[in-house]
Amino acid sequence: MESFLDIYERACARKGSKDTLESLLTEPLPKAQLIKLPDDVWLEEFTRKIFQSGFYWSVINAKWPGFREVFWDFSVEKLLYMSPEMYEQRAQDERIVRNYKKVQSVAHNCQMIHELALEHGKFSTLVANWPEDSIIELWLLLKKQGSRLGGNTGPYALRAVGKDTFILSRDVEAYLRAHEVISGGLHSLKSLRAAQAFFNELRRQSGYSLQKLSQLVAYSVGDNVVGVSS
Repeated sequence: MESFLDIYERACARKGSKDTLESLLTEPLPKAQLIKLPDDVWLEEFTRKIFQSGFYWSVINAKWPGFREVFWDFSVEKLLYMSPEMYEQRAQDERIVRNYKKVQSVAHNCQMIHELALEHGKFSTLVANWPEDSIIELWLLLKKQGSRLGGNTGPYALRAVGKDTFILSRDVEAYLRAHEVISGGLHSLKSLRAAQAFFNELRRQSGYSLQKLSQLVAYSVGDNVVGVSS
């Protein structure tokens, strides 16, 4: 595999300078801040990413105040008592994007967060304490116990809230395939483990977060050019 330095120098060249590249790289939230987050934040972001999947993100974001009204500000405590009939009504509400299966995911993921919170004190505690060198296992947990959180949906939600994770974006996937890190299905267990091992090694070499490394790899390849973020 390429070294961190090889990837970093190419990304610097593509972005024009080290300063420009570094200005584009972002950091996750510290563990102490993640633990303090209310569990409602996770339900809201899971729901946002589920509805954004296959849709224009700008449309979902524009309607988001309506989503918050319809789903009681994503209060896990309150939504646990929302009946199936009420969810059916919500699926017809014009304040949101009307998609019954995606609306059902709110109930399912609310229950998941509640059950895991009972085990760990808070869902935020579980996420904050999850070791980054096995982040794919958290992805798999969300996919297995949650609803519609497989593929990149769960990882993008984790990233959005502040959990350190890499993302298998198109640029990152292209890099991993070109350098024969992965083959076959992108989200097969074999590919996920290979990607995790790759980023763990880069993390060991650099001390960077998975988030910065994922962005760095993306900026080192693909269609993004000098002055344009990927």
